[in-house]
Amino acid sequence: METPVTIPLLNPNEPEALLAALHVREGEKVAKGDLLVTLETTKSTADLQADRAGYIAGLRLAAGQTAQAGEILCYIADDPNWSPPQMSGQGGQKDKDAFLSELASQGLRITQPALALARRMGMELSSLPTDRFVTEDMVRALATRPVDEMKSDLAESAGDESAIIIYGGGGHGKALIDLLRSLGTYRIAGIIDDGIPTGEVIMGVPVLGGSPMLRELYAKGTRQAINAVGGIGNIAIRIKVFGQLAEAGFSCPAVVHPTATVEKSASLVPGGQVFAHAYVGSEARLGFGVIVNTGAIVSHDCDLADYANISPGALLAGEVKIGAATLVGMGATINLRVSVGAGARIGNGATVKEDVPEKGIVRAGTIWPA
Repeated sequence: METPVTIPLLNPNEPEALLAALHVREGEKVAKGDLLVTLETTKSTADLQADRAGYIAGLRLAAGQTAQAGEILCYIADDPNWSPPQMSGQGGQKDKDAFLSELASQGLRITQPALALARRMGMELSSLPTDRFVTEDMVRALATRPVDEMKSDLAESAGDESAIIIYGGGGHGKALIDLLRSLGTYRIAGIIDDGIPTGEVIMGVPVLGGSPMLRELYAKGTRQAINAVGGIGNIAIRIKVFGQLAEAGFSCPAVVHPTATVEKSASLVPGGQVFAHAYVGSEARLGFGVIVNTGAIVSHDCDLADYANISPGALLAGEVKIGAATLVGMGATINLRVSVGAGARIGNGATVKEDVPEKGIVRAGTIWPA
């Protein structure tokens, strides 16, 4: 028996999800409930678990790739030597072909890579030409400005205290672009990302280059930066980015969305990020680089150590302590006075009733302790 594992639709408005981390290898034996992949969109993250025991076969995707909802990630097979037929499991491809056919019926002919690039840039598909076959190079040319022109803009803004760069152009970066714009106190000078080609435009903000650009930007007068690397799959990457920014001389201000509530008695140090409709209660303490994501609640007297990441909709009762570099998943609930050790992972929808040790793992949807 072979069971296909498909990419779920996490957000009705986003048919694609980023594979933030892949936790299995081809041929690996898994048990029911084992973590297969961590997915990320601009609004949410999710851990996909094995529905049954077996062996991973026909693994099609890798960490860092973007997948369509309905696309097959892999199969779980009873036989470790089983291989999927060449034409099996093409549901995701068929979905893509159907969508491209629909676009063609509207007069737009575009390659799949070009379509993915246009979506990532936030381009309106109606703005693309219908008199030719649209390729990646055409999308990039239509959406970007010459790099020299961007650098000229930076030179003109030297000494602008409101200027800020965003390190990371993924989903978390997009959310931060909207957050900064909603504040109205910063001018976003550009995006730094080692994995996105220089010159691409994301939500109207140009990608200026990779990390080697940091010192040049600082020398030209930009002094503030914001870390848009969420680190869902590997928090060490987020911590490394903070180190790179500090080494180049940048400061990382704390940012709070206008719809969030942070009580006056709470403390939020630099590098912190509090997103829309989140709540931080009385005398709560948030360490450096902490994320309190959309709709999360951090109740009175909570203590969140450096780099803790509280995902959308999570609920922390009063006097909860979260260790450094710990991830609390979406919709998770942590009870009164519970301590969660450094480096722990609390899965989406989990309920934590007692202390979790350092680097402990609480599976999504479970109750701790079992």
